[in-house]
Amino acid sequence: MENFVITIARGFGSGGKQIGLTLSQELGIPCYESQILALASEYSGISKSKFAQVDEKLPAGFMYKLKIMPSKDHVITPSDKKFISANNLFKMQSQIIREIARKESCIIIGKCANWVLRDMDNVVSVYIEAPRAYCRENVMNIFGATKEEADRLITETDKYRAAYFKYYTRGRVWTDPVLYDMTLNSERIGRDNCVRLIKEYVKIKFFVPGEV
Repeated sequence: MENFVITIARGFGSGGKQIGLTLSQELGIPCYESQILALASEYSGISKSKFAQVDEKLPAGFMYKLKIMPSKDHVITPSDKKFISANNLFKMQSQIIREIARKESCIIIGKCANWVLRDMDNVVSVYIEAPRAYCRENVMNIFGATKEEADRLITETDKYRAAYFKYYTRGRVWTDPVLYDMTLNSERIGRDNCVRLIKEYVKIKFFVPGEV
């Protein structure tokens, strides 16, 4: 295995992003999240600020369009008025994610990366979640939010992530464990042990022949 990719999907407040960053440090490989947007800007020549306006956004009325999904690979050209759009940005980011996955070992957080890379053999996909009380405390500490504000942020963010995933994966369920190599409870096992377990799984899957 010349290179491998770890994708991380995470519930809001579960610590999934921090786990990804720690893995990046310990494995000595890059971690991509918002950097994907910057690469899309560089790739297209469109300013990052313009793409940021539609990053991880859904088209208006998408609930009524779940059966009319965006084409799988076609990226609209800059001459088209729809070039700066949520759908086109997702397609562009997907192309970039696949190119990165072919070239280097890395960690990719969010962006439906587990789905985008579902046909590649060098990918470990992880979903990280935790009970509401644990996520609430993390959100309160990070953002200085009240209990009520934290609950609202968690509910709205997770609802949106689920809808985003459903739209761009043609109706799949974001939390479905079948779509991942593993699902981890970051409160029950702890963040440090999440890192250890993912590292061990990478060894077993890619570098320890004959072991299961």
